[in-house]
Amino acid sequence: MEKTLNEIAVGQAGTVVGFTRKAGGYRQKLLAMGLTKGTAFKVIRVAPMGDPVEISVRNYSLSLRRDEAKTLLVAEGDK
Repeated sequence: MEKTLNEIAVGQAGTVVGFTRKAGGYRQKLLAMGLTKGTAFKVIRVAPMGDPVEISVRNYSLSLRRDEAKTLLVAEGDK
């Protein structure tokens, strides 16, 4: 089942599936940061108000704003 990144709980792993239609200006930025289709990640922590979300991806940590996380479609679970 596809969700957006902001809907994944802390400690859960997932895989990037694509982008929402509202991704607009964020799409290129997220692609440049390595969040391409099929990329595995794990949610490390989420700030108390849900912004930002920190994930581990490609052996580095990446923090995304809530609006950016809402544009990233993901599938829960390891590959």
